[in-house]
Amino acid sequence: MKILIDHQLPFLLAHGGLQTQIERTKEALERAGLEVEYLRWWDDRQNGDIIHFFGRANPSHIDFAHDKGMKYVMSELFTGQGSRTAAQLRIQGLIEKMLRGFVPSTFLANFRWDAYQKVDACIVLTEWEAEVARLLFSPPSRRLHVIPNGVEPEFFTIKDDTIRRGDELVCTATITERKRVLELAEAAVIAQVPIRILGNPYGKSDFYYQQFLSLAKKHPEFVHYEGAVKERSKLARIYRSARGFVLLSAMESLSLSALEAAASGCPLLLSDLPWARCTFGDDATYCSLRDSSSTAATLKHFYNNADTLPVPKVPCRWDDVARQIADVYRSI
Repeated sequence: MKILIDHQLPFLLAHGGLQTQIERTKEALERAGLEVEYLRWWDDRQNGDIIHFFGRANPSHIDFAHDKGMKYVMSELFTGQGSRTAAQLRIQGLIEKMLRGFVPSTFLANFRWDAYQKVDACIVLTEWEAEVARLLFSPPSRRLHVIPNGVEPEFFTIKDDTIRRGDELVCTATITERKRVLELAEAAVIAQVPIRILGNPYGKSDFYYQQFLSLAKKHPEFVHYEGAVKERSKLARIYRSARGFVLLSAMESLSLSALEAAASGCPLLLSDLPWARCTFGDDATYCSLRDSSSTAATLKHFYNNADTLPVPKVPCRWDDVARQIADVYRSI
């Protein structure tokens, strides 16, 4: 079985969780014994049995693949939609059905809604995302599969008894508005809680990033910023020695950094969004995103009580994820 992985993300221009998900999935599938290549759209001699597309596929591309005798699997992140309530999603689903009645199909093709009816399998990361897909696109239930992201071995193998929980919280995220890193740093200053921020911006001239840098330089006693940490074993040790992990994104799908922190036994403070509660349940603390003063109060309470908070359940390893994905491939 030969798998061709395709995606709509320009890695060079937009690093982040989706890039990591694609790369780790490919590596794990190869370890599971599958032949995997990235789709070379310019190479008409490339062949394969299944195309696995990360994003929302173009329905016409799915048709082309089927005409060539290839199956088609789709993995879409519901970052925006998954942060809405069930009521909001139902309204959105009704609007989409109404639009199908009187808007030209050539215009609706831009939204690629029909992809969910055409793919041979659709993989989502959480049970909540499966519900989002059902409410918005009504895919056949037999084609919908829930398989979470995994975590690399380094985060499970930190057994050094000399490592102790320190005094700093940690946040690992791209420095961008959606991740609300600036707002988190502001709350840390108000609460007078030390936090270590790890991550890069999409562009160093970005105004949001410059605001964050200014705040970090003004309050180094509370905001410790050092860019991104590439070495996985070092990042694992940081999680293991942190007082707690914080991620207060406005929108999220299934945070890889939160899973890594969970694998390292780090207490979690997350935005009160469906993906987080679906994934971690009572094993995390949640923060509603109202204003800086309420965020600061929640952050302070989390910091003061981190020693008594539950340890999150151990997440999947990437090799476990690959086995589940391979089962989907075989089923189609």
